[in-house]
Amino acid sequence: MQATYISYQLELKHPFAIAKFSRTSTPLLLLKLDHEGHTGYGEASMVPYMGESYESALRFLERVDWSRFQAPFDFPEIIAYLDALESGNPAVKAAIDIALNDLQGKLLNKPCYEIYGAEPSKMPLTSYTIGIDRPEVLKEKILDAKDFKVLKIKLGRDNDRELINTIRSVSDLPLYIDANQGWTDRKSAIEMIYWLHEQGAVLIEQPMDKNDLEGNAWITGRSPIPILADEAVQRLTDIDKIKGAYHGINVKLMKSGGMYEAHQMILKAKSLDMKVLIGCMSETSCATLAGIALAPLCNWADLDGPWLTSNNPFKAPQLVAGRYKMNDLPGLGLEGINADLFYS
Repeated sequence: MQATYISYQLELKHPFAIAKFSRTSTPLLLLKLDHEGHTGYGEASMVPYMGESYESALRFLERVDWSRFQAPFDFPEIIAYLDALESGNPAVKAAIDIALNDLQGKLLNKPCYEIYGAEPSKMPLTSYTIGIDRPEVLKEKILDAKDFKVLKIKLGRDNDRELINTIRSVSDLPLYIDANQGWTDRKSAIEMIYWLHEQGAVLIEQPMDKNDLEGNAWITGRSPIPILADEAVQRLTDIDKIKGAYHGINVKLMKSGGMYEAHQMILKAKSLDMKVLIGCMSETSCATLAGIALAPLCNWADLDGPWLTSNNPFKAPQLVAGRYKMNDLPGLGLEGINADLFYS
């Protein structure tokens, strides 16, 4: 197996602000694995707050013994091996996992969604994320979201109601709300949640600090809409720690270490009667398609990476009436690959 990887700076259409920081681009590592005449593609989206970088990804990849990976790939064994090499580094581990899943599909001549038992007919709507911004920019972003049927709104600052009122002045679409741990008082938070419910909010992600299990549980027990853990859950072992404190979880491949463990998290959450939102970071079509392959197994989807960026190097997935339409290509179904991308 031959591995080739490059750094790639993914530029955002608009500055992206949440409760605690803002950014205009995201560093990526794009990975290509050649094996037995087939090629698999993977991606690590390394948002700064997660602590990874292209340099840390390179150091990790240099330690990987690619000869250990023999088809058909044993993903539990591969995950154990990568975790034993070094803890953390979920994004670069996700790049490896995604590329191997893409390869597995091509070797078996099956789409990844078929391998994971996802039915295209059960594809949920996916939301379009709108970060915290000035009223005139919020309205511009909503125009960009014309192909979507759900908006995901970042809150968690002092002007939350003003932001929602601005959005409601130009759109009546259902809302997914992400507070990104921005609320600090539980009573104020639950009052806000009831008001947001009246404004058409469908769910709330991570209302309070991820370490405040009791505070989030208090909100969950009183909320009229589902409360989901986001920052509080990254990998499979985290689910038992938050059981009973939330109605559900947000699964992100860049936190779970890839598709295989994300799938295990979905199954675990369902076994506990928890709901699942599958989300993303700032991502190209590569990682987005990996999430799309699992999306029909989830209650909701927030997989809008290619639509928020200006230099996606691949063809965007097909979006029809707010839902992704899967193609029947083997593996991820990634299209529009520039042969020179990994040799530039």
